[in-house]
Amino acid sequence: MSVLRYLFLPLILILSTFVSTEANPYSLPHLRRQYQQAATDKQAGEKFHKLMAAYDKQDAVVLAYKAAAEAIRARDASMFNKLTYVQQASKLFDQAVKLDDDNAEVRFLRLSVESNLPSFLGLSAHVEEDRQFLVNTLLKHPKSGLDAESFGLVRDFLVQRGHVSDTDAEKLTQL
Repeated sequence: MSVLRYLFLPLILILSTFVSTEANPYSLPHLRRQYQQAATDKQAGEKFHKLMAAYDKQDAVVLAYKAAAEAIRARDASMFNKLTYVQQASKLFDQAVKLDDDNAEVRFLRLSVESNLPSFLGLSAHVEEDRQFLVNTLLKHPKSGLDAESFGLVRDFLVQRGHVSDTDAEKLTQL
């Protein structure tokens, strides 16, 4: 009987972790998948925005995803509403960074949005700061504080979008 207990307990713990992660729509793995889909698909963008609009807590990373959802909404909105969504995204990014300014995922999300905004809007003030922060953070990997999934996502974005020098790109691709 005691042998079964030792086999059964780990199984229950593993299953409960899986269920709780999948049941939480604001878990980071879930948000990362949603964000990547929303970035390329209008329907996924609408679904992501709806999910994030309902978020009312103060977790810095989740707030940054909420800001990203606003920016994606701007991409798909009419010309009349675009600026409103981008300004809301900017305010949410400010909140997220204020809550945790050393969080690389927050900085990555802000960079991914701001680097795609037209400069005349004046809402891209943090691009260089965030880019440098992320390069410095990634170069510390595996002691960067990023899990493997986040590390790969941020590194690939910086390298593929040309946000790093050739030297830094080479260093980062070797990590």
